[in-house]
Parts: sequence; structure tokens; C-alpha cells
Amino acid sequence: MHIIRYDALRPTPWRNGGGTTREVASFPAGAVDFDWRISIADVTAAGDFSSFPGVDRILTVIEGELMVVIVDGEEHAMEQYRPFRFSGDSATSCALPVGDTRDLNVMTRRGAFKGFLSIVELSKKRAHPVFDDQFALLLKGNAVVTAGGEEAKLGALDTVRGDDPAPEVLGRGFLAVITLEAVPT
Repeated sequence: MHIIRYDALRPTPWRNGGGTTREVASFPAGAVDFDWRISIADVTAAGDFSSFPGVDRILTVIEGELMVVIVDGEEHAMEQYRPFRFSGDSATSCALPVGDTRDLNVMTRRGAFKGFLSIVELSKKRAHPVFDDQFALLLKGNAVVTAGGEEAKLGALDTVRGDDPAPEVLGRGFLAVITLEAVPT
């Protein structure tokens, strides 16, 4: 069972220096020109997003009430737990009309991987599996993950990496399930 603890992730500056992010996972690990990347960013000021040419992005507000994302001049009001897909090639900025936010970012290299993000409400009675092409990040609540006879508690923003056989998550709260699919060549 592979658990990525949020408390162990260190903040690093954005490419444009406008904020900080914590990388949850990437492939290749730590590469500047990644094929995919999952990260959590703290947004404390309005401003421009870093440019990621050739990358498709999914952004989800996971803490805070509202972020207004402006993509190529068009405004998109983003409320908590509503994933938004856009191109990393686009001129993108944001406004924070009601305060700071924390955002989950899923980025995939166009033509190499396709990313998907779903927000799932957890149940204490029905386990949610995490398959080998997935990551599951606990957004809020209490959860336990089991795999191969082992059990571990998840804290807020801890992430389970999927495997075969699939670890299973039980609890109360909300889980972000990220699926990364290789694009056939």
C-alpha cells in the first residue's frame, strides 16, 4: 500500500513565482517536463497562472469558497469540488473575490496521457477501490484504507496510490479520485 502523506510534501515556488505548490506525484518523478503531475497549490493572491505549453489541466478548488479563473479572457466561477478543464497553453489568471483558496491540480502532457477527476462521497459501508491507474486524495473527513490485510488511517489531503489488487477506502467525507490513462500511440 502506497500512501503519500500531505504533511511530508514540501512547498515549492510556482514556475512564475506567484505562489507555492506541493507536488503529490509526477511522472517521471520530479521532472520539469513531466508526462503527468498531481499537485496542491495555495492561492493567496490574484494573478497570472504559470504557462504549461502542451499540457491539459484540471483545476479544482478544494478549500475556500470561490475562485474566478480567466482563461483567454473568459471568466469561469469555480466553486469548491467542481473540476474545471483547460489548456496550459492558454493565458490564464485568477481573482479571489472571497479570499484564499487551496486547489488540486491534475496536469497531463497532451498526446501522452489523459487525466480525469471525480469527487466521490465516501461511505462507511461500501468501500471505494483505487485501481492501479488512479490516485485517491482525501479532501475532507475521516477514512481508512485497506490492502493486503494492512490498514492505515488517512488524514486530510493524504493520497492513496492505486495498485493491483486495489486498495479500498472506507469512511465519511469526500475523496478526489484522479485517473491517468496513457494515450495509445
